[in-house]
Amino acid sequence: MYDDTHGRRRCFAEAARDDRPDLALLCLLIATEAQGKPGEETVDAAQMELDRLAGLLPALGRQAEPRRWAQALAELLGQRCGFHGSPADYRRLESSLLDEVLRRRRGLPILLSVVWIEVARRAGAPVYGVALPGHFVVGFGDPRGHHVLADPFEGGRVLSEDDASLLVAGATGAPLSPAMFSPAQPLEIVLRVLNNIRAWAAARPERSDVQLWAVELSLLLPTHPARLRYERAELLVERGDFARGARELEEYADVIAPVEPTVAESVRHQALAARAMLN
Repeated sequence: MYDDTHGRRRCFAEAARDDRPDLALLCLLIATEAQGKPGEETVDAAQMELDRLAGLLPALGRQAEPRRWAQALAELLGQRCGFHGSPADYRRLESSLLDEVLRRRRGLPILLSVVWIEVARRAGAPVYGVALPGHFVVGFGDPRGHHVLADPFEGGRVLSEDDASLLVAGATGAPLSPAMFSPAQPLEIVLRVLNNIRAWAAARPERSDVQLWAVELSLLLPTHPARLRYERAELLVERGDFARGARELEEYADVIAPVEPTVAESVRHQALAARAMLN
């Protein structure tokens, strides 16, 4: 079912619209899109690896202290298995692909957090993702009450409130606020993963193919920024698909015209310029 682009996109769209979206599956479908090859075996193998890792955790139960869960995950994944990140991982596309993160045991904070979340969830831990600005981490316990934060990028190091404040201040210069501790929903995590891939590719003009498929997968999510349609249209024009790019620019202009008429007019001029490239 993942053997071609159409099949992979259909599976991704269906998984994204499930009543309870499967975070691991969606991240693995992103990986199969990146690899551009049949991916059912990849998906199954990665899911089995997550199951295997979960089976290595002690049976603590959901009522165990959040810190005990955080320490158990850090001991297993961070110490015994060696999952962590480094600055060099930001330069690799593989750091955003779940199957490669499971294989290399290296990745971006958000992908390492996905590993922590999925392994802990399978073992029955009260776990959730926390989308701190600029640095994704994992929470254990009750997000509205007693909880503990851990940083998988640092091998699962437990974070104090001061540690979290420093992470946020380093990324944004803003103070930490209680709203930042809210659990990140699966589709929010998936969109952030795709945003990271788009940013990686945007810094490498020769990889506009990667930026395009990351945008197209983002557009399959039930909720996404409208401006992604404009980004897709621009990419089509850049890649020489002038007719489709111009058509999508015009459609985007029609959508924003009621609220941003000046911007819409500028986009229509871009569409005209793209059509002129056909002559």
